[in-house]
Amino acid sequence: MRVLSDAVHRRELLGVSAITLLEIATLFGSGAARSDIRAGELFGDLESSPAIEIVPFTLDAAAEVAALGPSLRDPADRAIVATARVRRLRLLTSDQRIIDSDLVPVVA
Repeated sequence: MRVLSDAVHRRELLGVSAITLLEIATLFGSGAARSDIRAGELFGDLESSPAIEIVPFTLDAAAEVAALGPSLRDPADRAIVATARVRRLRLLTSDQRIIDSDLVPVVA
């Protein structure tokens, strides 16, 4: 992904939502991931990278989830969008529902 490599090159800090970690763990755990990388290896890389900050799901983000309205139904998507909104971050996503919702600025 060009956006990620450009950000790393500029030494920008990248945030990964704690809820995204849950989604990764679920995907890898179900065997649906089409990758040779194991979840533990990926999590280790995320944890050791100085360019990545794991962004927690906070009470402010939970309150924002309640305020989002009905445009997103998936609880994980709602939590990720709410976290980005509370922290005033752009969200890197290919999820068309999130993009179409216009709830958060996206880098698609």
